[in-house]
Amino acid sequence: MQKIYTLIVLMAVVLLGTSCNDEWKEEQYDHYIGFRSPLNNKGVTEVYVPYSRKNADGTYVIGEGQSNYHLPVIISGSKINQQNIKVQVAHDPDTLETLNIARFQHRTDLFYQDMGTEELGYVSFPETVDFKAGEDVSLLDISFDFRGIDMSQKWVLPLTVVDDPSSGYKPHPRKNYAKAILRILPFNDFSGNYSGTALLNFVKGDEGSGSIVANNVTGYVVDNNTIFFYAGTIDEDRTDRANYKIFAKFSGGDTGGVIDFYTENPKLNFVNKKEASYRIIEEMDAIRPYLMRRYVIINNIDYEYTDYTSVPGSGIDYIVRGSLTLVRVINTQIPDEDQAIEW
Repeated sequence: MQKIYTLIVLMAVVLLGTSCNDEWKEEQYDHYIGFRSPLNNKGVTEVYVPYSRKNADGTYVIGEGQSNYHLPVIISGSKINQQNIKVQVAHDPDTLETLNIARFQHRTDLFYQDMGTEELGYVSFPETVDFKAGEDVSLLDISFDFRGIDMSQKWVLPLTVVDDPSSGYKPHPRKNYAKAILRILPFNDFSGNYSGTALLNFVKGDEGSGSIVANNVTGYVVDNNTIFFYAGTIDEDRTDRANYKIFAKFSGGDTGGVIDFYTENPKLNFVNKKEASYRIIEEMDAIRPYLMRRYVIINNIDYEYTDYTSVPGSGIDYIVRGSLTLVRVINTQIPDEDQAIEW
């Protein structure tokens, strides 16, 4: 009996050793194609793209309002890819529709908007991505034309790896790898999240009863030198937010200048009381000297507007006064502007 037991143990050891050796020779898991586009808690991948892509000397790579982004496409697997592969990529409105319904249900005003349709003309990209033998990563070059875009809409670009059995590759079985929903956020030198703690909002005629403060105020791109804010404490969760855009056009140099505030909606009864100005301050980080902190400080904000939709049939007049501050942390060792900024 002892001899039989010993024989069984020896056979198990031999089989185990053979199995381990084979694992080094064989693929441990299949090659799958997917995007490198990790989702955030809102179900999208935020992608910051310069409104106008520029060269190091400040000239346009393509033209004003035109830019691009390289989306990594990856071949997973325990061994290096050994063949030339042509991967098909396509626009994917169905996945976006599923996401919108799952997250927002009947709140269609909060839906992410598809910027990938041909009618809009905001996006173009090649239908295929090529991998050479020995390569596990390739880049999908996505081109953008932001001219005339309305950033009161939450624009996304939904993409998918096409599942074609005759193509010789397999899309990743996990949908969040084989699909990408890119939340496209174009930026210029003045857009971004401003600290709003020094911007006070009063009900007109009742200034003594206290002010309303928005901790953060977002400036959205219009063009190279213009952004817009939502009036007062209105934000992107407001159903009718597009009616409350206050535009800010920056005119000046590298250290500062003046700002022209205006609106395109006469129903706001917008009145600008002062000429606002801005300052730009740049300083290097004391601990990490390769990091530069760039401050855009907007002073002398003083305007009035009417909230004409919150109370049906009645308008509420507000006064907005104070300042806003934007801080950007920039890694000076990285040449690409969008990659250098620590978002």
